[in-house]
Order: sequence, then C-alpha cells, then structure tokens
Amino acid sequence: MRADVAIVGGGPVGLGLAIELAHRGVSSVVIERSAKMHNVPKGQNLTQRTVEHFHFWGAEAALRAARTIPPEYGIGGLTAYGSLLSGWAYDWLQRDLVRPFYFTDNERLPQYATETVLRARAAELPEIATLYGFDAREVAQDVDGVRVRARRTDTGETTNVEASFLVGCDGSRSMVRAAAGINETRSEHNKRMALLVFRSTELHDLLARFPGKSYFNVLNPELDGYWQFFGRVDLGSRWFFHAPVPETATAETFDFKRYLQRAVGADFDFDLEYTGFWDLRVAIADHYRRGRMFIAGDAAHSHPPYGGYGINTGLEDAVNLGWKLAAVQHGWAGPRLLDSYEEERRPVFQSTARDFIEKAISEDREFLHGHDPDRDRAAFETAWTARRGQAKSDVDAFEPNYEGSSITWSQPGVSTALGRHAMTARAGHHLAPQPLADGRNVFEALGRDFTLLAFGAPEAAVESFRKAAKARSAPLTVVEEPRGEAAKAYGASLVLVRPDQFVAWSGDVADSADAILSRVIGAGVAVFAA
Repeated sequence: MRADVAIVGGGPVGLGLAIELAHRGVSSVVIERSAKMHNVPKGQNLTQRTVEHFHFWGAEAALRAARTIPPEYGIGGLTAYGSLLSGWAYDWLQRDLVRPFYFTDNERLPQYATETVLRARAAELPEIATLYGFDAREVAQDVDGVRVRARRTDTGETTNVEASFLVGCDGSRSMVRAAAGINETRSEHNKRMALLVFRSTELHDLLARFPGKSYFNVLNPELDGYWQFFGRVDLGSRWFFHAPVPETATAETFDFKRYLQRAVGADFDFDLEYTGFWDLRVAIADHYRRGRMFIAGDAAHSHPPYGGYGINTGLEDAVNLGWKLAAVQHGWAGPRLLDSYEEERRPVFQSTARDFIEKAISEDREFLHGHDPDRDRAAFETAWTARRGQAKSDVDAFEPNYEGSSITWSQPGVSTALGRHAMTARAGHHLAPQPLADGRNVFEALGRDFTLLAFGAPEAAVESFRKAAKARSAPLTVVEEPRGEAAKAYGASLVLVRPDQFVAWSGDVADSADAILSRVIGAGVAVFAA
C-alpha cells in the first residue's frame, strides 16, 4: 500500500491530520489499533479555534449535530471551594469571552462523538485509506521515504505501507517516537489520579442551581491545589470525574461513593460505569521531527486534562503540520518549512503547560495554604473575589501565537501560548474575522493556501505578490476590495494569511513581495525590519 503520508494512530489528531491533508490533495493511510471506538468521554471541550478546523474540513454541521449537551451550555465551567455546594463558587474558563476573535462558536461533546464525526468525514474522502484494527509493529525510514509494517489485531495478517512521510499520532506511549529515537522530558507530580464515569440524575438535580455550566472544579484544601473535577457527558444523567487518590487505591478498596459525595457536598445516588487510574505528569518530546518522521498530539506532548487544552492542542498540531507537508508534496515549500513545525508548535505546548496548567496548580496551592474562611473570612472573601477577575483575564491571555517564527514576518520572539486577543492583523497571530463589503466574512473568502487581503492597496503592490507567488509556484488567492472597516480593524491595507489562518505578514507598503513570500514558505529567512 502506498500513500503520500502514513499516519500511525487514528484518534482525533491522526484523523484530523488525514482530513487536513486530503483537503489539500495529499493522500494518506491511517493505521489505528482499535477497530471499534471506546466510550470513555475524554477531551470534551472544543474551542472556537478548533471548530474553525471542522468548518474548513466540511464537518462543522456534523459536529454540531453530534453534541450531547444543549448549545446554551457551551464549554463554561465553575470553580468551588471545599465542595460544589459550599456557597463559594465563581465562573471559570468562560471562553465565550473571546468569541469575537474567531469565526465559529465553540462546542462540547465526548471525544468518542468527535471521533465518530471524524471517521465519517474521513470515509467520504478518497485521498484517505484507513486500516482500523491494525497495529503498527515496525517503522523505518531512509532518504527516499518511510515504511510501516502493520499487523491486524484479530487475525495476525500483516500489511506494508510505504509513504514519503510518517506521522506518529499514537499517544503518550508512542511507538513512532521511540522508533525515531526521540526522547521526552517529564515533569512528575507524583499524583495517582482516578477517572470515573457514572450516571446520576440526582446530581443533575443538585447542580440545577448552576445553569449553563458543563464542568465543575472543586478546590479541596486537603488536596494541595489538585482539582476534583466533574464534567457532564450529557444533560441529565451521565458524568465523569477526575481526582487525586491514594497510591494504593483500587476500584475495590477505595470508597468512591463517599469521595464523590464529599466533593459535591451532599449525598446522592449514582451508578458507576467505569473506573480507571492514571499518573498526573507533564511530558514533552525533545523534538517533533527526526528526518521523515514526525510526531503530533499526545505522542509529542501530554498533560493532565486541566482546562481542555489537550485535544485542541493536538488538532492545532495537525493543521500546522498538514499544510506544510502538503506544500512539500506539491513542490512549493522551501527547505526550512518542515522544520518550522517544531519551531512553532513545541514552544506553544511548553507555554501551555508552564503558564496555564502548572501555574494554575501552583496558584491554587498558594491560595489554599494562605486563605481559610474559618480562620479569616474577610481575607478569604477578598482573595476569592480577586480570583474571579483573574479567571476572566486568563481566558484572554491564552492566545497561542508564532511570534518570532522563522516563517512569519514578525517581531523577534518565540512561539508561545501567552498573548492577548486583538482584531489587529499581527504577523504570527490568528486572523480575527471581519465582515467584507460584499457581506461575506473574511473567513468565507480565504483560499485553501495563502491568501492576500488587499483593502484599497495599490494595484502595483498586489501585482508584485501575484508575480512572486507565480515565480515560486506558490498558490495565492487574492481578495481585493475598497479600504473600509476591515482594513481599519486589521490596521493594514495588505494582509498575507497562511493556509492555517495565521497572519504571515501585514503592512501598507510591500517593499519586496518576493522576500516576504520567500520567508513565509520557508525558502529563506529575511532579517526583520521594523
């Protein structure tokens, strides 16, 4: 079997990558060990940015139809002190606050429902071949390509796959990462965690006082800053629960009924469906590429399910890598383009883990050590009120960007998850949506590859980009309209947008369109000029 790209791992990241490649005319073979999908509800929250991917993949409507919770519940949560019903609570991770900066609304559904949508979309695309129920046993590469030997899990039948590139989307214990000789660095928290899935209509009734909330964190002073975390799987009965447990805890020996009831702050009945355990740690691969082998998603990075960053980060990996692999396959990529995948995505995860996940654990620990309503109620209330405001600013601060990337015309810097949302078209940042004069949103006018937005710009400047793109065989869509509100919002009359909807360059005067294009396709690294 032969394809342009072999993908080991057919979870959301692997399937998302295959679909991204297919939409760019690149073939792939997806090798996935599980013939059937699990029904453990992981990776529930899909951000506005992630749903933009589903829009461009032609799967947004199917994703909306698969939701298990009414849309008015969004992906907003609540943080409580002591127990959910203690009376101390505030809104947490209200991502609707940054909705104006994205083209689509967010969504919330169990990961298995998301995978069902992705499997169905992949089945519609002739560029994608799937080997469900096959385990990748051996991978190898040379200067000409990669080879994968896969074995069918039920019969032992083997098949061989050849491709130009291989991407491991095969989870935190990635065989591809190990075969490529890529090490990972771990930050151990020495916490054994439990994951429960249960049914309870009584809990739904108890939490009816919090309308519109989909998940709930409990800050228990006894747990040193680590959350007890409840999430809805549907509206009415099904839930999941993450929390620290003793190292010796098992499903048979630990009193989960009492543990759940104390976290809620009331007695309630439930039917336990699933009990699992995992170790809380943060891990990141030392590299995301070795020759023709790449890793993405949990194979490249993993962290506890705090804040819903995991699946969203993995799907952004897929989109970032997908357009770059397609550019290579179609012959217009520069020699540095593939290296920019690690350059851009690895620091974003480092920042996500450091500046959001581990920072939250540390700040919660400090708060719990320093404040107690039984000891000093007034001081506790003051600190608790301050946390409400911080929760809102944290949402705005999570703005993954590629400042300083060698393929963006941006200020010197480094890719990071820290930023601020803005309408301005800033190189290295996600393009914000804007209405065009013809009534469309700019996202409806973007081309599949690079797009030049020209708002009343001189025709000579526009033509210079057209000529530069033609000379380099780089596909370029040009959207021209009079200078108006969009140009005012973007702060520029010319905006060059990457295939992943990030801004590559913006300005009012293009001194050298060829130098700009050369840099953004990885053909050369120009010196930044203010």
